[in-house]
Amino acid sequence: MRLFVGIDVSSEDLKVCVMNIDGDTLDAFTVPNNYHGATYLRDKLLSLADQEKPKEIHIGLESTSVYSWHPAMFLHEDRSLQERGTKVFTINPKLISKFREAYSDLDKTDYVDAWIIADRLRFGRLPMTVVLQEQYVALQRLTRMRFHLIHNLTREKQYFLQHLFFKCSAFTSEVESSVFGRAITELLLEQYSLDEIGSMELADLADYLKEKGKNRFPDPEKVAKCIQKAARSSYRLSKCVEDTIDILLATSIESIRTIKQQIKQIDEAIVRLLDGIPNTLETIPGIGRVYCAGILAEIGDVHRFKDQAAIAKYAGLTWQKHQSGKFEAEDTKRIKSGNRFLRYYLVEAANSVKRYEPEFRDYYQKKFAEVPKHQHKRALVLTARKLVRLVDALLRNDQIYTPRRKVNPASR
Repeated sequence: MRLFVGIDVSSEDLKVCVMNIDGDTLDAFTVPNNYHGATYLRDKLLSLADQEKPKEIHIGLESTSVYSWHPAMFLHEDRSLQERGTKVFTINPKLISKFREAYSDLDKTDYVDAWIIADRLRFGRLPMTVVLQEQYVALQRLTRMRFHLIHNLTREKQYFLQHLFFKCSAFTSEVESSVFGRAITELLLEQYSLDEIGSMELADLADYLKEKGKNRFPDPEKVAKCIQKAARSSYRLSKCVEDTIDILLATSIESIRTIKQQIKQIDEAIVRLLDGIPNTLETIPGIGRVYCAGILAEIGDVHRFKDQAAIAKYAGLTWQKHQSGKFEAEDTKRIKSGNRFLRYYLVEAANSVKRYEPEFRDYYQKKFAEVPKHQHKRALVLTARKLVRLVDALLRNDQIYTPRRKVNPASR
């Protein structure tokens, strides 16, 4: 026998519904979403457990921003609940929403939502128990913050390029994007007009780029020529508009520098924390410590998952089958659900690993050549799916990575 506890979480309170195996509601109540409320909830569950004598208690909460994290951790770590065989699940709200559609005549209230969660627990087939150990939780906070900063950086660079088009409309078509960096931003921060850039001595501009770029340009004179060509080919702005664009460019550049510094600090903290988490993922060439941390933070204890397919589904790297009768579609869509943080780090890691590992590079190139559209995106996601199998094997067996050696047919 089991008890099923559905909890609808908000920032202020927890609506609780306790259900037995037959679907009968044993109790329903509300407690504040704080330590004292969680303590009262625990005591109520222990009292019900003493009455009903269940073998296990299953507690489910929707994964609602940060509000469900504290009660989930409290209930998971409580010793007295652990002794009663308690398992805590955080459930994707989409699963609850879809399950709710089967009860079309129910009202939409918080208590009904708690009842729905409890009933979903009763039906079983849940992905996994919630909880990560402390070091994984700390690591997850860092890696998710890094994910947030990376997306902010991308967005800020897009804003910069939009503003840059106003100042120098031919820049992106004449200058390779790979030279966008310190030297170019310094040049723009000097607030040179296009006419001034276009009329500068080529050698002086090349020396400027060499100095500001710290000799990172393989051919500074070629870059200088491209910049001057862009400056001469661009539309001219009035003084009023140009001054405004210069302010916006300077603001974007400062934001980009700040975000990059924040990412650097986060990366250093990730590396320090990762030192205390033994793992074998770092033996994979090209995966890097940051990507390794991002994957570990979301997976946690690999034994929470049944197999590598369960990890792939959790990451949203699974494709739905479309079959009817004798027909089976070849072109299928990737599932929309899944942990976007784990998916991001797996895809980024796959992109890096394929540069170092021939097996993954060959697989990527094979998938790239299979379709005429979206080749890179499709091939990279499929390569990430292949990486999941390797990640699962290394973590589950606690073994280091050993590359497969190609057998020379002549040696057989």
